[in-house]
Amino acid sequence: MKQLLQACFLLLLISTTLRAQETPAPTARRVNEQATVSGYIKDAANGEGLIGVSVFVKETGAGITTNSYGFYSLTLPAGTYNLVYTYVGFARQTRTVDLTGENVRLNIELQEEGRELQEVTVSTRREDDNVKSMAMSVNTVEMKTIQKMPALLGEVDVVRSIQLLPGVSTVGEGATGFNVRGGNVDQNLVLLDEAPVYNSSHLFGFFSVFNPDAVKDVKLVKGGIPALYGGRISSILDVRMKEGNSKRTTVSGGIGLIFSRLTIEQPLFKDKDGQARGSFIIAGRRSYADVLAKPFLTGDLKGSRFFFYDLTAKANYRINDKNTIYASGYLGRDVFGADFGFNWGNATTSLRWNHVFSDKLFLNTTAFYSNYDYLLDSDLKRENQKDFFNWKSSIINYSVKPDFTLFLKNNTLTFGGQAIIYDFRPGEANAASGGEVRSFGLESKYALESALYIGNEQQLSRRVQLQYGLRYSLYNYLGPGESYEFQTDVPAGKRRFPVSTTTYDRNEVIQTYGNWEPRFSAKYELNEVSSLKVSYNRLAQYLHLVSNTTASTPLDVWTPSTNNIKPQLADQIAGGYFRNFGKTGTEFEASVELYYKWLQNQVDYIDGAELLLNKYLEGDLLNGKGRAYGAEFYLKKNRGDLTGWISYTLAKTERFVDGINNNRWFPTRFDKRHTLNAVALYDLNKRWSFSASFAFATGTPGTFPTNGYLFQGYLIPHNAESSRNNYRIPPYHRIDLSATLQNRKKRPDQKWESNWVFSVYNAYGRKNPFSVFFRQAEEKRTVMLNGEQVQIPVAEAVRYSVFATLIPSATYNFKF
Repeated sequence: MKQLLQACFLLLLISTTLRAQETPAPTARRVNEQATVSGYIKDAANGEGLIGVSVFVKETGAGITTNSYGFYSLTLPAGTYNLVYTYVGFARQTRTVDLTGENVRLNIELQEEGRELQEVTVSTRREDDNVKSMAMSVNTVEMKTIQKMPALLGEVDVVRSIQLLPGVSTVGEGATGFNVRGGNVDQNLVLLDEAPVYNSSHLFGFFSVFNPDAVKDVKLVKGGIPALYGGRISSILDVRMKEGNSKRTTVSGGIGLIFSRLTIEQPLFKDKDGQARGSFIIAGRRSYADVLAKPFLTGDLKGSRFFFYDLTAKANYRINDKNTIYASGYLGRDVFGADFGFNWGNATTSLRWNHVFSDKLFLNTTAFYSNYDYLLDSDLKRENQKDFFNWKSSIINYSVKPDFTLFLKNNTLTFGGQAIIYDFRPGEANAASGGEVRSFGLESKYALESALYIGNEQQLSRRVQLQYGLRYSLYNYLGPGESYEFQTDVPAGKRRFPVSTTTYDRNEVIQTYGNWEPRFSAKYELNEVSSLKVSYNRLAQYLHLVSNTTASTPLDVWTPSTNNIKPQLADQIAGGYFRNFGKTGTEFEASVELYYKWLQNQVDYIDGAELLLNKYLEGDLLNGKGRAYGAEFYLKKNRGDLTGWISYTLAKTERFVDGINNNRWFPTRFDKRHTLNAVALYDLNKRWSFSASFAFATGTPGTFPTNGYLFQGYLIPHNAESSRNNYRIPPYHRIDLSATLQNRKKRPDQKWESNWVFSVYNAYGRKNPFSVFFRQAEEKRTVMLNGEQVQIPVAEAVRYSVFATLIPSATYNFKF
């Protein structure tokens, strides 16, 4: 707590000093003095702040992009300039600004371009963003593109869409989460309006928790991660919600085969001139497969419950030109089972305050609450009060995070800090027999993670740009609780037992870790259409997902770093070549990136590890290291009737754990050597559009038996070599197709808009294996044993597929 108070005091001192420096003395402005133009850029149709709008100065070549709230600031020598505002999909605007007097506040509203151009746009970023921006290893997929891509059961999905980008993969259908550049699913920081989401999936990974009708921006950062971010070592998935239409009331939604959606947007607190000072959006979804199937469920399946729902809401209020407040939240849940089942869900709340200290200094302060929990219950309907079993686990976060941005000439300085309180509840169980209830479980664990960071984006020349920063994270594992000291003379790979126990009081520090996390990126523009970029970053992660299954499940347990579990560390270097080409200069964009990642303190498990409700779990854990390296190729077509992209990733991910695989490196469960994805979007005319996607990936590794032995007539599989992930399942590939029909308007001023989306998932019915398991076959083999014919059982490999056929669907979408 002392470090946290010191950090807050330091941030307050810096912000106060900078604000004082930004307040000019009441003297006459000199001719050679600099001036600043700043403001917000919004969508003229709905008042939404636009992220990443390019503001370019014709006379000097200087430029900047808007931040996550649509704010920009440019400092220039006194004079008159022409500012060009560009955002693909929106009409270009040019404004003449006189900076010979005081600083200028210039708010801009951009109009969308014509329908023909808008519909063929793959991304709403600046056309040459891939070459001109500092960002590398960053992918942004605009929601209009996601909504046009083929989807499972016709429902567009954020997480499934990013899996078609280079460097992103999953172990298979039905697996929650995603893997980025050799990282595990827990190594991705998934943010919804800056609040972490610990399980981003509905229905065991088939759909994500992000309602597409409420999402404004999706950005995946795989490398060159700015100092602003921390807490995970593989990637950042930053999802920003819409703010709500501040121009007029709108209602939109969709009716599909398994669930329906409804979204309402509304202006709030209109002034006398009719301008709204705020707005809100509320979006809800609910699946109804259980309702449709109910008449057909009999026997053990009667009364089954399998559905999910979520509710997303956000509101904002502009107090004055310098202060805006935001409140957003998410509540979602999955329920699965009958007499015995489980449910899980996320709940988040974010409160944010935007304050403009001056034309150059911007502050965003965020406070959030996040709760992920799941319940395992023998009777979800709680009809039997005498005989039951239930078990609940959760992880709760509270955080405060001030982020400052200082816009200087040729420099954009960011600095701030964060404090996160963790409350881990690994397991609380109740069991009743004959009405006698017995409670047991594990004690809660607590931790405090705090951090300070500073970063700078610097334009050295027209061709050279740098981004560098430093983050320091401090982690305290806190009481109340017990810490254990385990045996040290146990052979590697074997269970260790505790030899001593120490008890700690509330807020007493059990273990402290601190890590410096440097970040550096550089860009060199070879010419107007190509650039080279390099980056290095170190990241620290103090949380661990405890799971030894094929992929994470809703029942996995999160645990903090302790005196026996060290924080995960990752160092990554990356380099890339980026180029635009085509008739318009930016019709096509291409990139090649190479990366190498070193990982430390990777959690693994002994054979037969007990992960659930194990008080001495740390004795079953092993500490290892990892490495991941690869090349990513990306080609995207931005304009024309036919748009889309092709991505190919060549990668290798390995791990080394003392005591596992005979002390040799072995491929991780999510290692995929080759991954090829292609997306095509085609606009036939104003009413019909078509899309298709193709995915191919090398099969993931698995640990298969090398031989077997007979025991009382049964064949027991056995891995005589003690090898880990020694075989691969067959390759994965599929094609998805989609067609969208825009319904005609009966009159030009009609507000009702609607369309039909028809899609086919897994169009050629590929039986993609999720896993392969072995069992004893019904047939037996006849062999000669001691001169006699003997029948012995044989093993057979069984390939398990989640989807073994094509899945057609239709969805009706509307808006008014």
